[in-house]
Amino acid sequence: EINTFTPVQHPANDMTTATVTTHFDYHSIDHNLLKLDILGHDDPTMIRMLQDLTGLDPQTIPLDDQTVMSLFMNTSALGVEPEDINGIPLGCLGIPEFGTDFAMQMVIDAKPTEFSDLIRISGLSHGTDVWLGNAQTLIEQGIATISTAICTRDDIMIYLIGMGLDSEQSFTIMESVRKGKGLKEEWKEEMRAHNVPEWYIDSCLKIKYMFPKAHAAAYVMMAWRIAYCKVFYPLAYYAAYFSIRATGFNYEIMCQGKERLEYFYKDYTRRKDSLSKKEQDVYRDMRIVQEMYARGFDFTPIDIYRALPDRFQIIDGKLMPALNTIEGMGDNAAIAVAEAAKDGKFLSKDDFRQRTKVTLILWQILDCWAICRSPISCRYLILHKYLFCGIKKRQEKMKFPDVSFFVKNCIVTTPAYGLKICTLPGAATDV
Repeated sequence: EINTFTPVQHPANDMTTATVTTHFDYHSIDHNLLKLDILGHDDPTMIRMLQDLTGLDPQTIPLDDQTVMSLFMNTSALGVEPEDINGIPLGCLGIPEFGTDFAMQMVIDAKPTEFSDLIRISGLSHGTDVWLGNAQTLIEQGIATISTAICTRDDIMIYLIGMGLDSEQSFTIMESVRKGKGLKEEWKEEMRAHNVPEWYIDSCLKIKYMFPKAHAAAYVMMAWRIAYCKVFYPLAYYAAYFSIRATGFNYEIMCQGKERLEYFYKDYTRRKDSLSKKEQDVYRDMRIVQEMYARGFDFTPIDIYRALPDRFQIIDGKLMPALNTIEGMGDNAAIAVAEAAKDGKFLSKDDFRQRTKVTLILWQILDCWAICRSPISCRYLILHKYLFCGIKKRQEKMKFPDVSFFVKNCIVTTPAYGLKICTLPGAATDV
């Protein structure tokens, strides 16, 4: 147990909290700990969904497609102009590793032209003090390029061996630099003796942590396969992205047309510096939806009998959002509604609420957006539900030519609600 080798304590500013922390800083004890990094990763899940939607084996996707590469240079592969997507100059919005503002700025500065450059950019983005104030400055000043700057830990060893240093010493220097321990004086002298430029030595001294090239390559290969689908299977891409990565997708804001989206986007942009965490997620996903609209694609309204709880679907050339994109509809409620819908049509609002167990507020939201708007209100009597029940005897004695004849010959009461006789859903006669 951890308290066998380090004291534990409550936070100094709140002695009543149940939170307990270690007394010593983590880095002063990490050499004595066995730490397991078990990380979740959305990319394989997204690739699996893309494979299911397209039938395309991701292993067969070429890694040298120039149309895909153009996403990291401009927006031409998407068929849109930057002004169509609020000035974003690249097509890699929403692509893993390259879709954030920070990563896109790195791409703009680094000017990649081939797949290997993307691996180097991924390494830069995951390192500490490798890009900002280091490789970025060297590239801006023309001293280095994306191909010659230090981007991953492997670069150091390979470069030093190429410059003539001993392979074992090159490895030792790489290990020291990638851990942020800098360079010993004798190493610097050895590097200078083999004509390693001074800017390279200075760059090594600034680095605090470096990403391994194999990890960067694996990440970029997954990102590339997703980017390929964004270009050649756009609806499948957006369905997979919104299903798996979009944590702020909102049916009310995003699926009611481009004009409504633009209204909310401008409002969020105006309040950008004061958005809550939830609003930040919504704002991020708005940009992907905006791009989708700009490419000429659209949503189809949610059909409660066809929609899935947490997955978008491609239906008739449009995207049908998942049930959990409705404001207030959590995952459990979405599953309950989808399961209840499998049992047949909802006969009334009361029937819907009883079978799905949704809250009144959620029902009102569904009704407002016509997602489950029944023509029969909960205070109405559904005639066909009772034909063989309370009026069975009269039914056996006579045939009813029409509703008015039935009303005259049969008295049916519904306590507390009043009565409405319906021939079929949608046509009704008051009593």
